[in-house]
Amino acid sequence: MIYLLLSIISSSLIYTVFKLFGKFNINTLYAIVINYYTAFFAGYLLLERDFKVTDWLQQSFFLSALLLGVLFISVFKLMAETTRISGLSAVSVASKMSLAIPVVFVIIYYQESLNLLKVIGIISALVAVYFSALKSNKVKNIRLKTLIFPLGVFFGSGIIETLIKFVEEHQVANSDVALFSMSIFFFAAIIGSIAGTIQYKRKAIPFKKKDLFGGIALGIPNYFSVYFFVLALRSFKDASMVFIVNNVIIVLLSTLIGIIFFKEKLIRKNWWGILLAIISLILITFTNQ
Repeated sequence: MIYLLLSIISSSLIYTVFKLFGKFNINTLYAIVINYYTAFFAGYLLLERDFKVTDWLQQSFFLSALLLGVLFISVFKLMAETTRISGLSAVSVASKMSLAIPVVFVIIYYQESLNLLKVIGIISALVAVYFSALKSNKVKNIRLKTLIFPLGVFFGSGIIETLIKFVEEHQVANSDVALFSMSIFFFAAIIGSIAGTIQYKRKAIPFKKKDLFGGIALGIPNYFSVYFFVLALRSFKDASMVFIVNNVIIVLLSTLIGIIFFKEKLIRKNWWGILLAIISLILITFTNQ
């Protein structure tokens, strides 16, 4: 349980840091790149054995970590485009509703048991994250040709969590969780560096010291969100419960942080989302007693 709690806290800190980016006018792409390098070095410091490049290249999870690194930076770009074209609510809903993908996967692939209470809990969780993600009663009209961006966020985010579960189960040894986690961020950092260089050459946006500090502040909780999430998946037999509890409590905690520290106002649907989130947590927890 402690790993799940630490993963939730780390993920909620990511939300908080992102909110501060806007307040301090930090360049998001530059900070994201620094964040990935910071996460990589955090993983390196936590390695439980000597690091050898030749040994790393021969790891069974090497290509999977590369794919995850590509997905990390790609989904970030899709989120930025979705926010620009369709609004913040669209990207929030798409990323949080992606919870459905890993939940369905683990139930089918690992043949997890289902009962009525668990089904109701899962449905309640999905509705809860949808209502909690809405930022306004007014929703931008999303044209068919622009649906590719929120759909990309939905499938990309869902595939990331699903792939992490599959890889940690089949390719990552108990002593290699830190190595696996840092590998993902290493590849994301390399790809992000290329994207950052292209942006700099096209727009000549200067790199500022606050971008560096913002990236470091983001990178530390970002690394631990993945590291502890993998350990949490290994601590419970019911992976669907981990996905649901992790995502729902992150929504609740992030909402609480937004209200207390950023004076965010909630609409009626957000309150319904919070109520359903609590109900789903009770149902999911009860079915796993």
